[in-house]
Amino acid sequence: MDQGITRYRRDGAIGHVLFDRPQARNAMTWAMYDELAAICEAVNAEDGLRAVVLRGAGGKAFIAGTDIAQFAAFRSGEDGIAYERRIEAILAAIEAIRVPTLAVIDGWCVGGGLAIAACCDLRIGTPAAQFGVPIARTLGNCLSIENHARLLAELGPARTKRMLLLGEMLSADEALAGGFLSAIVAPEELDGRIAELAARLAGHAPLTMRATKEAVRRLTATGIDGDDLIRLCYGSDDFRNGVEAFVAKRPAVWTGS
Repeated sequence: MDQGITRYRRDGAIGHVLFDRPQARNAMTWAMYDELAAICEAVNAEDGLRAVVLRGAGGKAFIAGTDIAQFAAFRSGEDGIAYERRIEAILAAIEAIRVPTLAVIDGWCVGGGLAIAACCDLRIGTPAAQFGVPIARTLGNCLSIENHARLLAELGPARTKRMLLLGEMLSADEALAGGFLSAIVAPEELDGRIAELAARLAGHAPLTMRATKEAVRRLTATGIDGDDLIRLCYGSDDFRNGVEAFVAKRPAVWTGS
């Protein structure tokens, strides 16, 4: 399997993270997650950095979730708990980046990709952007408590429940109406809008922005244990069958066990 790569470059006061696996709609491999974690740690040690922009390669997706083939090795609910803790550490590292973060979403923003976007401070998207976590009709797993909290904070209970229970994708217009996106931008205007927002952030007081980010993070943290829910879903026959069906590109058959 092509592992893809999470790239980082710096342009003046602005850091740029690129999820580069366009042939798989930037679905995240373990290697890409590890590279993202290392980038999050490294940027906090950089002098003069004022903002970080996160973007997917290829123009068709931000991130289309975690590569599902990797779940084939899971054998129990404990594997699910270990996975969610591993991913949560990376998501927390994104939230702990000391400067403002901007997610640029062109196309699919699904599953783990939606979680990564929800960890960013600001988000803009193209008209083609779509958002969702369709696991109720595809895999049969569940989100962590922390990721439920992120979606509730950014989208509200009604949209979050509809998205998760019905497996529906939200359009760019609905994400804008719900406040998840701050703007919808034509693809040909994205680079200009990114530069404009980055310049504004670079001109603002760094400590004020850092304090704002941390205050919001503390106020929205849950501290609630959800391991029982993760164990219930990841340890089920439904999850194993769902992964097999997804990889084989056939509908899953649910038994509730």
